Order: sequence, then structure tokens, then C-alpha cells
Amino acid sequence: MFDLDSRLQQDTLLLGDFPLSRLLLSNDSRYPWFILVPRREEVSEVFQLGAEDQRALWAETALLAEVLKDAFNADKINIATLGNVVSQLHMHVIVRYRDDDAWPAPVWGRHPAKPYEPDQLAALRDRLKSVMPEQFQFGGL
Repeated sequence: MFDLDSRLQQDTLLLGDFPLSRLLLSNDSRYPWFILVPRREEVSEVFQLGAEDQRALWAETALLAEVLKDAFNADKINIATLGNVVSQLHMHVIVRYRDDDAWPAPVWGRHPAKPYEPDQLAALRDRLKSVMPEQFQFGGL
């Protein structure tokens, strides 16, 4: 059974699901920071996924990145899997701007998280609803 890591539960908001991955939003309004978590048990590395799931994860990541780049008019999209703090496999897809609070450095640990206000979350969800592909199912928020 798939269980989301407690740290991810604590630091993120649920947006919904792609066929393979749960989509989360990092609760830091400084950056549109999204996290894909494959709904597979006890996986910490991409190579631990079967070949079909590896392809699906990359396809979902690339699709999400393309949608976000256009929807948020991003200067750059950062994509990464680290897992140094949370070992459960998860893919960060972060919208970056040349004038954001951390540019050009990575966003990790630069500033304390600034949680989303309810109106910011509603606006973000509305924006995503208009651009997300049909295989994405909204949930949460």
C-alpha cells in the first residue's frame, strides 16, 4: 500500500494524481514548487521502478514541466530528485524566475518557507485547472 512520507505530508499540499504519481505543492509561496511522488511502495531511487514506471515518471515530469513553464511564464524549470532528507522517491519540478528570492541558487534552505494564503491557493488551483492535461485528476485543496 502506498503511504506518503510524513515529511512530505507536513510540508506540502495535495493537488491530485497523474496515472503514476501523486502531485503535491510545496507549501512555500515564494516559488511555484511542485513534487511528483510515484505511488509505489518502498521506492527511493528511480532505478528501483520497473521500466514502464520509469518511462511514466519521466513522461509525467516532462509534461508537468512543460505545462508549468507556459502557465507560469517561467524563466527556468528546475527538475531534481535528491532524497537526502526524504528517502521516498519524489521528483521536484520548480518554476524559477530570474528575480525570485533564491535566483540563481537552488531554492533548498535559502529562506524559511512562506506558507500560501487561502486566496493564493485558490488562484493557483484555478490556473492549474485551466492548463492541466485530462489524465490529471484533481484532489485535495
